[in-house]
Amino acid sequence: MSKTAFYIFLLTLLFPFTFFSQNKSCDQIIKTKITAESLKHKSEINFKKAQYFYIKQNWDSTLVYSMKQLSSTKKTELVDYCHLLRGISFRELKLFKQAEKEFLLISKKFIFYDYVNANLGFVYLELEEFKKAIYHYQKVVENTTTEYNNCSIESVYENLGTSFLHLDQFEKAEFYLLKNSELIQNRNDTLALIRSYFNIASLYYEQYKDAQAIPYFENAYKLSKKVTDFDTKRVAAKNMSVVEENKGNFKEALAYRKESEQWKDSLNNKNKIWAVADFEKKFAVAQKQKEIKVLQVENKLKNTQRNGFFFTAIGLLLLLTGGVYIYAQKVKSSKIILIQKNKLDELNATKDQLFSIVSHDLRSSVNALKTSNAKLSSSLETKNYDELNQLIVQNSGIANGTYSLLDNLLHWAMLQTKQLYFHKESVHLYSVVQQIEYNYKPLLLDKGITFENSVSKNIFIFVDLDSVKIVLRNLLDNAIKFSSEDGKISIYSENDTANSCQLIIRDNGIGMKPETIEALLSDSELLSKKQNSEIIGTGLGLQLCKQMIQKNDGQLNIESNLNKGTKMILTFPKTANNG
Repeated sequence: MSKTAFYIFLLTLLFPFTFFSQNKSCDQIIKTKITAESLKHKSEINFKKAQYFYIKQNWDSTLVYSMKQLSSTKKTELVDYCHLLRGISFRELKLFKQAEKEFLLISKKFIFYDYVNANLGFVYLELEEFKKAIYHYQKVVENTTTEYNNCSIESVYENLGTSFLHLDQFEKAEFYLLKNSELIQNRNDTLALIRSYFNIASLYYEQYKDAQAIPYFENAYKLSKKVTDFDTKRVAAKNMSVVEENKGNFKEALAYRKESEQWKDSLNNKNKIWAVADFEKKFAVAQKQKEIKVLQVENKLKNTQRNGFFFTAIGLLLLLTGGVYIYAQKVKSSKIILIQKNKLDELNATKDQLFSIVSHDLRSSVNALKTSNAKLSSSLETKNYDELNQLIVQNSGIANGTYSLLDNLLHWAMLQTKQLYFHKESVHLYSVVQQIEYNYKPLLLDKGITFENSVSKNIFIFVDLDSVKIVLRNLLDNAIKFSSEDGKISIYSENDTANSCQLIIRDNGIGMKPETIEALLSDSELLSKKQNSEIIGTGLGLQLCKQMIQKNDGQLNIESNLNKGTKMILTFPKTANNG
């Protein structure tokens, strides 16, 4: 690999710039002011709801209620706050063009206009419009009197340096990145200082100043030993691996690369352990609740027996009455125990069936990942970068598929144990579909699939937002999986009545047989059996979708023909008085 190509590889893969990092005190300032504004305008219910969901970081609901407020108010101050909330929400959802439009609608007299400029700088960095980003960040630097400026100047310097670096204006980039590093050293923030060293090192590497860049990499690596963040440790070790490889020290480079992989594995294990521990905790709570109920039944039985003994002392008649009462209670308790036993046997049978199917898929995925990792290690040693890239993409696909399976399994288990909380509210259907489309844009582009969102923008449905997102993600994922290259997927609404509407997800993929559709819609089995090539996976995702649609008072129907595509037809109740 040539040195120029090596630098490009290093900059694009190993030094991810943090374009927008905001001090916690800045967050608190913004939240405090918005909360105060909400209390000031108590009669504006929609603004109060938008402020509540913003504090809870529920961006979709923030967008809904801020839009409702904008349509019902002409107060300039509230209008600015609504556009600010919408801009932040779109930014967090990574819909940067929409965020730009909202921020540009805010008046320059707004109290937090420095914060608006900082957000616009971040948006333009993400859109790679670096000159525009520099313009807005310099506006923040010029105004040194605001409370927001004082708590955010470090990130502004960092992002200015990053912008100038992308424009190859190295002297200005160096000036701002060094100022950022100096401020961070003064407040002793190790993680931020490591990131600053990464940025400065990449600046010098871009100018072929290896002697100046390498000490920053080494210092960042030394500091990474003091932090607990696995991802920071991984990046620091990987940077050192590339540096040593560039020097020709391949033995040291391999040692650093192995250390990087170990930190990566530790990060993955930590996430898995957390998920399992959380599930075990919920399961333990459920078990304790069952034990409490059993103890309550036992205590009730003991009380009944004591009452029977008391009545025996009164007389024969009362003794007979007490005996009949005790016998009746025992029969009732026996029935309760029998019912509980039957339910437990049914749950155990369901669990065994689920484990037998899911474990097979997990074993296959883990085995594929194990085989691929062996090839990955071999490719690293031989420097076969083309094969290495293919293996990384393959590993990512396996990991994503396994994660989806585990995510569906967790939601299914919570649904079966009645631990999944449903909160129904008015949801803008077009916006939800638009968000799901954004999440799956990389998969659609990878297969060259055309996606069309023709859902009416006037429809609001009354459902639980999180469960509807799970349903749409599973169905869109299946549509992509069973569509051929250069296929087409359409999502549109029809049969729009006063009380309900239909959402259709249509693809032109491999389709299904009538008996397959009947099996998928049947409630007689937990999971679809793998009886033919057209059913891939456990079928758990579709079972989960069916139950969540029922929980939302909806219906699911399927229309399909072999080799002609499939239509998944979802019926949802509309919000009352929906226009």
